[in-house]
Amino acid sequence: MRKSLVLMSLPIVAACSTTSPTTEVPTAGNLITSEELPAAKGAASLTYPDTRRGDVVDNLFSQRVADPYRWLETDVRNAPEVRSWVTAQNQVTNAYLATLPGRDALKARMTELYNYERTGVPVKKGGRYFYARNSGLQNQSPLYVRDSLNGAERLLIDPNKWSQDGATALAEWVPSEDGKHLLYSIQDGGTDWRTVRVLDVATGQPTAEEIKWVKFSGLSWAKDGSGFYYSRYPEPKAGETFQQLNNNHQVFFHKLGTAQAADSLAYATPDRPELNHGAQVSDDGRWVVVTSSSGTDDRYEVVLVDRQKRGAKPRVLIPGFTNNYSYVGNRGSTFYFITNEGAPRLKIVAMDIAQAKPTPRTIVAEDAATLDGASLVGGKLVASYLKDASTEVRVFSPAGARERVIELPGLGTASGFGGDYDDPETFFAFTSFNRPTTIYRYDTRAGQSSQWWAPKVSFNPDDYSVEQRFYASKDGTRVPLFIVRKKGTTGPAPTLLYGYGGFNVSLTPAFSATRLAWLENGGVWAQANIRGGGEYGKAWHDAGRLANKQNVFDDFIGAGEYLIANGVTPKNGLAVQGGSNGGLLVGAVVNQRPDLFAAANAAVGVMDMLRFDRFTAGRYWVDDYGYPNKEADFKTLLAYSPYHNIKAGVRYPAMLVTTADTDDRVVPGHSFKYISALQQADPNGQPHLIRIETRAGHGSGKPTDKIIEEASDVYAFLAQHTGLAVK
Repeated sequence: MRKSLVLMSLPIVAACSTTSPTTEVPTAGNLITSEELPAAKGAASLTYPDTRRGDVVDNLFSQRVADPYRWLETDVRNAPEVRSWVTAQNQVTNAYLATLPGRDALKARMTELYNYERTGVPVKKGGRYFYARNSGLQNQSPLYVRDSLNGAERLLIDPNKWSQDGATALAEWVPSEDGKHLLYSIQDGGTDWRTVRVLDVATGQPTAEEIKWVKFSGLSWAKDGSGFYYSRYPEPKAGETFQQLNNNHQVFFHKLGTAQAADSLAYATPDRPELNHGAQVSDDGRWVVVTSSSGTDDRYEVVLVDRQKRGAKPRVLIPGFTNNYSYVGNRGSTFYFITNEGAPRLKIVAMDIAQAKPTPRTIVAEDAATLDGASLVGGKLVASYLKDASTEVRVFSPAGARERVIELPGLGTASGFGGDYDDPETFFAFTSFNRPTTIYRYDTRAGQSSQWWAPKVSFNPDDYSVEQRFYASKDGTRVPLFIVRKKGTTGPAPTLLYGYGGFNVSLTPAFSATRLAWLENGGVWAQANIRGGGEYGKAWHDAGRLANKQNVFDDFIGAGEYLIANGVTPKNGLAVQGGSNGGLLVGAVVNQRPDLFAAANAAVGVMDMLRFDRFTAGRYWVDDYGYPNKEADFKTLLAYSPYHNIKAGVRYPAMLVTTADTDDRVVPGHSFKYISALQQADPNGQPHLIRIETRAGHGSGKPTDKIIEEASDVYAFLAQHTGLAVK
């Protein structure tokens, strides 16, 4: 299923309540007492930087809203005062982290656990097999090619040579249909901006092509290999590269051997500059399928551009931005789509575009499980479903007759299943909380899977248990909860609870080498599939956004209460973690229930809900959050905005905020303002610190050494404040 490229992020990497959780922020009459939380560990020696408080006050819908730290929104590259503030905060944070007894041990063990070979799902084109492979501790994963399935591999691209600090990454890559060229994009320092290049596969040398200012773009070759389609924004104004609002997305065609200035405009909507456009060449090569969105919702308009008729007017196939219509593939004039029209948990339909007014007909009907993706490969329709947040893969005929379920190794997540309609060979990856990614080859004709590549790891996956429970949220809604721990971990143990809860994003089982270090030391990992995600289709998403956003926080608070009430974690042993929209989640629940949590990590979070739409891709997020300039939405947003709901006199749990200077998805000003307000409100309680990474962004492209450094800092901090003894 197509997910918008302008989502906050995919998750980083992130129960029956005996009492009804309150969402009231404690006031002077109900302060948390010193007996209810453990004593501040190391906080007495902390002296936070003296952060200047401005006098900015906005009058919004007859309500005065103070914003004393607005000056911290300025891009650190253009503001000496902000740079000095970042330096001062990092100095305090680094000094405190250096005192944590488990930090070095965690880093050493995480390095050992990370040091195993990892291989991606192969992409087959022109008889060649392309795949990424990391030997273990390489900062970035090189790209390899084989001329046959079991042939010798050849290195094509090694991004580790692109920069000394390892922060320049190989991002998207697509081989041409004949396998002779490779289209790839370069991501520098974690930014969402991409530079696109082309490689001659035979020689391993790049061509002269260089395409700039590409962002939130798919890359799609013409079937004859003459060129490719991509999406870009206009070049930003000087000094605004990482903050300017993203408008006027356009689709271009680049012909090989020409300069970018000669690229032809394939599709644009100058009358609607807020739209986002993704382009994909149809399976038969004739059409460019342009899928447009107005925000992050799966509500699309689908337009066809005829490649055989130069200058042909684009044809609107699916108008209106009402429903999800995600292109699966086509056989001649029969086009297959995933849609939620009349099917909240989605279905597969087909339509004949040879008709003047094509009418969708159901091929695979809606099911109790949520349809999560589909492909036309090897003469079959392969459809991936979510059943209580785990993958089930079903195989259908192109006419929709169900043929089989692909057997998977257990409770986990499967992905892949790409390929060509006339080729029965496809590949998929499988992972779970206790199992690193393994690659399988699947033969659609024989209906059989075989292991193509498996990792060799320094631990026994069977030493860890993965269970799924369900708990009741505040309003009685049944919510899934994964609980992972080392076998033999009994009784209440320090627990890290992870969540996201937004943008129709589903949290499914996945392996993390850094998380395993937490589990090895006797900690518990819990992952709550709260509302706002896509685990149960449109209704689950709708129940956790806009005016319903409080349900997300109630669900997460309910998960914490369940873990304590059912003896999974002690009262003073619960930590919470989330990134991006999950960072917002952490900030909100810590404000609403500071007594429930011992420690928290809010990563790259959206913390100012009144100004999120003013920077980069933030304007797209109104689909989930609402419009700050509309009174009803403003009242909802203000009620839970993490930055605006910090209160003086409240004892907050230990907080480590993490962000990065090149995050141009959720600009770091959100985190800067939030931590300043928290330090001001609770200067003598638990530590409230911010870790600001350099040459990094929202998460993707981060080098391995930075991942391990950050994870060891975060886990050591959470261990210290939950009582987890690190060996």
